[in-house]
Amino acid sequence: MGMQVRFFMPPNSVAPLAFYFYGDLLDDYTNLELIGTISTMETFQKIYRPEIYNANSAAGNFYQPSLTNQDYSSTQIVYDREERSQLAVQQGKFAEEHFIKPYGSVLHRWTASSAS
Repeated sequence: MGMQVRFFMPPNSVAPLAFYFYGDLLDDYTNLELIGTISTMETFQKIYRPEIYNANSAAGNFYQPSLTNQDYSSTQIVYDREERSQLAVQQGKFAEEHFIKPYGSVLHRWTASSAS
């Protein structure tokens, strides 16, 4: 099966988030992985794509994003695309090494107790 894409519109968001994945999005990933991904996506998208994700008005039923949209709140953050790509990989590895691996069993117990 090839790559798939699914869109998710979190409550109070102005634009949907796109999930590109292989396999089964809901069965192949834990609730914690999905929650962490959505939280990270929301934060980073507002910083790196404010013209879409930090807009002052919500997307309509037919969504057409535009990088020239002027109806947004600037984050006043300047970034380099290459640096951003490297930083994302480094942050992911750091989170895995210092958070997911050491506290994985605690996180699994927490999500299991939260699900009931």
